[in-house]
Amino acid sequence: MSKIALITGATSGIGEAVANSLAKEGYDLIITGRRTSILTNLANKLEKSFQVRVLPLSFDVRDLAQVEHYLGNLPIPWNEIDVLINNAGLAVGMQPINQGVIDDWERMIDTNIKGVLYVSKTVSNIMINRGVGHIVNIGSIAGKSVYPNGNVYCATKHAVDALSKGMMMDLHAHNIRVSQICPGAVDTEFSQVRFKGDMEKATNVYKGFTPLYAKDIADIILFILKAPPHVNISDVTVMPTAQASVSIINKKL
Repeated sequence: MSKIALITGATSGIGEAVANSLAKEGYDLIITGRRTSILTNLANKLEKSFQVRVLPLSFDVRDLAQVEHYLGNLPIPWNEIDVLINNAGLAVGMQPINQGVIDDWERMIDTNIKGVLYVSKTVSNIMINRGVGHIVNIGSIAGKSVYPNGNVYCATKHAVDALSKGMMMDLHAHNIRVSQICPGAVDTEFSQVRFKGDMEKATNVYKGFTPLYAKDIADIILFILKAPPHVNISDVTVMPTAQASVSIINKKL
């Protein structure tokens, strides 16, 4: 029987790339996201391209009731989750702390922290009952350092870093591996969301250097998952060659 992987935030970027990568490896997938039509189209494409089973679940990880409804009542055999990719996350806005938009703060805190907590609690109990599992949290270089006007986003990703370490301590006795991958600049919808659809600002983020791409992160996640059972690659930081720190990028403009 194929392994089952659950991927949150699968409708674009890293989540979509991971879905393609794992489907190609023969994983059956549970994919989640809020954009129902995109999610359904992705599920159909993956099933057709890779002959795997895909269960699309359209809900918001920020809503505990929805998480418990959709993930707490999975039918057999979908309730035998081997891998969880906690990918859903976002940055919104880029203001100094005194000018921050409260709604932006709430969106980041609710998605990046609470969403990870809600999904992880439900799925970790499934894994504990099975006596095996692997959780991969998508962190960020912003969870290792900070930069001007990144205040709340950086705080949420520092929380993911701490949660990943704590989860590994809490779950290792149950034969559950926990890994975190912390990318630098990745060219996805990330900046489009951060700048609320301002394509000029979003495009400028990646000008003058070669950033990481979603497939780069998917390849690393696959490498982590392929490690033998006695090996846990617990924390990976990956940067574009042109990036030396969270705020230092060698741009050739």
